[in-house]
Formats: sequence, structure tokens, C-alpha cells
Amino acid sequence: MNARGSDPQVVAPATPGRVVDASKLDLPAAERAALDLLRAIGADIDSPGLVGTPRRVAASFAELVTPAEFAATSFANENGYDELVIARDIPFHTLCMHHLLPFFGQAHVAYVPGEKIVGISKLGRVVEAFARDLQLQERMTVQIADWLEETLKPRGVGVVLSAEHTCMTIRGVRKPGTRTVTSAVRGSLRDDPRARQELFSLVE
Repeated sequence: MNARGSDPQVVAPATPGRVVDASKLDLPAAERAALDLLRAIGADIDSPGLVGTPRRVAASFAELVTPAEFAATSFANENGYDELVIARDIPFHTLCMHHLLPFFGQAHVAYVPGEKIVGISKLGRVVEAFARDLQLQERMTVQIADWLEETLKPRGVGVVLSAEHTCMTIRGVRKPGTRTVTSAVRGSLRDDPRARQELFSLVE
């Protein structure tokens, strides 16, 4: 028995629609590609500061696109809790699939329980699982909401991501400090205007 009074159910996290299959990572090929890129941009590959850079680049990308495995432990909602559960300001970073540059920010993840509740730390784990891929912010927002809906069968789901995209802040239009906000709401948090307003007031 656990602290919530029932045996936990371990739910395997599903991460459908991944762009990168981490099981197919080829680090030597990635290292060679990084070396070719340095040559292509006119870098002096014999410079002491670049010794080992291709290896480090390959290792960095491998880390950024390989999700950590975890078990999403859920529990019976024995007390019939039917109000919002929100994990706010979950930090994340990921890679923009258009430019391979980072975007980073905070995720706010909320749900209204049905028959199951999930360990709070697992809401952060879910964000991390989907961040370890080549991403679009809109896509990642929907993926997190879909996972919650499919795994917990809650009454409502709300996911809000606020992020700064370096492909916009350090290149192109170059507007540092600009943040992009995306949301996905399902069930009662979509259909009930009061519940929707409560969600957005709590994550502002």
C-alpha cells in the first residue's frame, strides 16, 4: 500500500509522433557531419579551440534528442477530487526542427481528475519526454495534452507553453525577449467558460 491508500498503477509513457528515433543514433556519423559543417562554414578545424568540437557536438545533440525513460505512476482517485491540479512553471528546453536552434521556457500542465490521479512529479517528466526531440512549440503543446488525455482519461486537460525561440531572438528578426505562448485545452476546461477562465488566470 502507498501513501494514497491504494496500489499504484504503472503506466508506460507513450511518445507517439517522434521525429527522432534515438535508437538509430550514429555518433561517429554525427561527429563526421559536425566536422564537415565546420569546414563548410570556413572554420579553421586545426585551431586548438576546435579540437574535440565535432565529438562534443555529436554528444550534445544525442543528449538533446534522447528522452529519459520513466514510469508514470497513477493512483485511484479514491476521494473523488474533481478540481484543477496544476504544475506551473515547469522549465524545458528543446530544439526547433526548422533551424536546429534551441527554444526554451516554461510549461504549465493542468488536469481535472477522473478516476485516476498521477504523481505530481510525472507532469514534469512528461514535459521533458516530449522536449527531447526536434520540436515545434505548437506540436509539443498538443502532444503533452494528448498524452494526459489518453493516459489518465481526465475530465479536463489544459497545457500552456511560454517560450523564447533563439531562431527569432539571435537571428532573422532578432527580437530578444519575445515569447510565444501556445495552449491546448480539452474536456471541461474547453467546454466550461468558467473552468477555462480559472485555468488561464492561474497560469498567468
